[in-house]
Amino acid sequence: MKGANMAQPTMQQVAELAGVSTALVSLVMRDAPNVSDYRRQLVLAAADELGYRPNVLARNLASRRTQTIGVVLNDLHNPFFAEIVDGLQAAADDNEYRILIGNGSHSQLGEEQSVETFLQFRADGLVIAGSMLSDDVLERTSRTAPVVVVGRTSTSEVFDTANTDDQVGARLVVDHLVALGHQRIAHIDGGRGAGVIERRHGYRTAMRAHGLGEHIHVVRGDFSEAGGRKAAHVLMQHDRRPTAIFAGNDLSAVGALGVVENLGFNVPGDVSIVGYDNTSLAAMHHVSLTTINQPTEELGRAAIDLLLERLDGNRTKATHHVADPQLICRSTSGPSPAG
Repeated sequence: MKGANMAQPTMQQVAELAGVSTALVSLVMRDAPNVSDYRRQLVLAAADELGYRPNVLARNLASRRTQTIGVVLNDLHNPFFAEIVDGLQAAADDNEYRILIGNGSHSQLGEEQSVETFLQFRADGLVIAGSMLSDDVLERTSRTAPVVVVGRTSTSEVFDTANTDDQVGARLVVDHLVALGHQRIAHIDGGRGAGVIERRHGYRTAMRAHGLGEHIHVVRGDFSEAGGRKAAHVLMQHDRRPTAIFAGNDLSAVGALGVVENLGFNVPGDVSIVGYDNTSLAAMHHVSLTTINQPTEELGRAAIDLLLERLDGNRTKATHHVADPQLICRSTSGPSPAG
């Protein structure tokens, strides 16, 4: 039985077992092209037998790159952020980068701690999805490593952003519901979440544009299912309950949907409900939520491209990538019962 010696095998040991020089082992581990297949296989077999892993940290310190990108997600419970990661991962893989994920825990402190950890581990750049940090904090951070904020607008001239035009998205929702005959359209916002101000402004502007300013009704939420439930209770107890609810995101919409149905109302017969994000949750057959699509793969890829432009020295001026939202009609929106 082997002892409890946990010392990592060295490059020298791999060289001795393979009967080659340490220089050749180094070439193989760096995937250098000028090594014969025979010798490459000798080294790889020896490394596998010993359980050897190359010292990536030392190699990266020499190249001044760690080939890693720190990704801070505002809320791991929100499927929108998980789907953003799919786009980030695909683009990172294409460029031989690895992503490391930190949870912001839906708080500024959680984000700050994750950012600091990634900076200490010398991540080449940071992607912060749904950030709650101020522009000042993000700009200070970007002096240490390039920063791209996903899912939140900014006019910063220091860091980059990739997001959807949320004002346009909110207008698409109101236009859709008005076309179905709705007038009493209420909005559950996302509290302090990213995109809240733009979606709320887009809702208010669209309602006024349709001559429905008197029916504007905003209830505070927090981009969570629980927040949607709480807000829906408030709305459904109102003297003039809405015939349609525009929730700030899909999670909130699902919470509202449960409350409306539990109170004995039919969706969409009595109340139409529309979400935002078009997550996998919205597309589930038993939910079938009408929502606004945010192109998560496009946003994730754009974020990686923006970071690499900075890292490769191809750009210093801030860029703000804006994607077009799209209305996805499903089963939770229908004609107004009053229409």
